[in-house]
Amino acid sequence: MTFSDAERIAAAQAYIDALSTHRADAVPFAPECIRIEIGVKTGRSGDHLRRSLNSGPQFKLIEGTTPPEYSIDGDNVRAKFDVLTKPRLFGRRVCTHVDETFVIPADDPSGSPKIQHINAKLVPFVGR
Repeated sequence: MTFSDAERIAAAQAYIDALSTHRADAVPFAPECIRIEIGVKTGRSGDHLRRSLNSGPQFKLIEGTTPPEYSIDGDNVRAKFDVLTKPRLFGRRVCTHVDETFVIPADDPSGSPKIQHINAKLVPFVGR
């Protein structure tokens, strides 16, 4: 089955939404999906990533995300957005510019677009 760019972007958006909602049950991870963050493996399977998004302490600090800018190149869906954290000190908080590439094949016999791999680049910044 072949998926449109919009369907593949929707799969990536489900992941981005789960960063701040902490509800990842609808994120379409492939079972073997892994996530690499700044060269370090931070997700070892779709189930592991789902559990982490749902209840991992590293994600509980996230309050929201900015609307992503998407681009597509082959099976890669790239999203650039900011992650906004909850803790504040003197009106400021540590936030992160995120450049995340999702491998979501346009052709997948499973019947729905699945996130096969995630590669994240992060740059922290201080925001309001």
